[in-house]
Amino acid sequence: MSNNHLGVWNRCLSVIKDNVPAISFKTWFEPIVPIKINNQVLTIQVPSPFFYEYLEEQYIDLLRKTLRKEVGNDAKLEYVVVMGNNQSDAQPYTVKYPTTNNSKLQNKPLNVPLKTEGKPSIKNPFIIPGIQKLQVDPQLKADNTFENFVEGECNRLARSAGFAVAQNPGGTAFNPLMIYGASGLGKTHLGQAIGIEVKERFPDKIVLYVNANKFQTQFTEAVRNNNRNDFLHFYQMIDVLILDDVQEFAGKEKTQETFFHIFNHLHQSGKQLILTSDKPPIELKGMEQRLLSRFKWGLTADLQVPDFETRMEILKRKTYKDGIEISEEVLEYVASHIGNNVRELEGALVSLLAQSTLNRKEVTIELASEMVNKLVKSSKRELSIDYISKVVCDYFNMPVDTLQARTRKREIVQARQLAMYFSKSLTKSSLASIGAQIGKKDHATVLHACKTVNNLKDTDKNFRVFVDEIEKKLNM
Repeated sequence: MSNNHLGVWNRCLSVIKDNVPAISFKTWFEPIVPIKINNQVLTIQVPSPFFYEYLEEQYIDLLRKTLRKEVGNDAKLEYVVVMGNNQSDAQPYTVKYPTTNNSKLQNKPLNVPLKTEGKPSIKNPFIIPGIQKLQVDPQLKADNTFENFVEGECNRLARSAGFAVAQNPGGTAFNPLMIYGASGLGKTHLGQAIGIEVKERFPDKIVLYVNANKFQTQFTEAVRNNNRNDFLHFYQMIDVLILDDVQEFAGKEKTQETFFHIFNHLHQSGKQLILTSDKPPIELKGMEQRLLSRFKWGLTADLQVPDFETRMEILKRKTYKDGIEISEEVLEYVASHIGNNVRELEGALVSLLAQSTLNRKEVTIELASEMVNKLVKSSKRELSIDYISKVVCDYFNMPVDTLQARTRKREIVQARQLAMYFSKSLTKSSLASIGAQIGKKDHATVLHACKTVNNLKDTDKNFRVFVDEIEKKLNM
């Protein structure tokens, strides 16, 4: 019968389907197209050399037993590899099993070298030369661990979710985990920390970190070399994919389409996706709606600008790690004047140490001030409410937490009013925001505090000294 090959292959599939997981069957057997059967030789079409090689490595025994059961002990298999949507798209490559006598064939493994005509396929990206297939370099920086990621209110949700994902990749509700925030707040660090933790807990899992720009370059190269399917199948083999700066896909329709298929396959296979972006999904422009909707399937967590305490902890850890001693006063100055970017904060510390070492100067407030003036463009720097509160409380020798206490003690009320006064004049924060952070008060209380401070400055000499001295500390 002219369509006998269809019946043979369908019977083989019915057996194979009962012996492999559903997702594996869908990925590796449903795309196969039976072409013909002639003299107990079944010809099947597969979409890429990589596809053929994977079948040979993972399912050769099952294929052998099934085919011989349906066709007989003399059964042979022939692959036609077509890189395209149909056979007219490209010249097929043909792989045949060697013709030998029957007794030898039964004891001979069916996998043979792939003989092709035309251009050889490109290597899968990131595979280490000379090492067994899919021993993938995860592209992770060793220092980007959870231990080196300073936790604070600004990043607690994202860090906690990331650690949960690392303990059970693909098994939590946080899939995908999308981390967003401005440049320099630690998105790459946190994404790579997840990857490092997964590799430590599950060494056999295939983890890969890739920047969206590199993914785009690889995809373009794969299309140019007619190896799009190889590219697609490689990424579909990853267990934990960390894609950094996904906003770079904006306007690149073909790349988005390819990543859409990779995303679907990984998600349906129970694999883990971690994405980072400079904006939440709702604000990403130039992205396909179907892709954006998938970004929202799991958890979207933001990284905010670190507060003063977190910035201090970052500086302390870095000086401890590098074995350097710097006074708390200098660290406080740096932390208070460079607050919007962790990368800039660490860079400022490196610059300060370099100036001190090269010029043989002691690391002082004055040196820190010179360094900050060079690094920070604006001469009038906005301080944080946290730092202002700390300076005021240090001046009166009281803990910062005292400002949050519900008490009418004169010295505490006065310190709270001064903190509100300087926060209004030295920051761009709203009255409501200032009140919420200092004593959990409303905007009317902040207005009253500012009026009170202005009145006392004019009528109380001692109080005016307090204001002048605190202002000097804040403007250092």
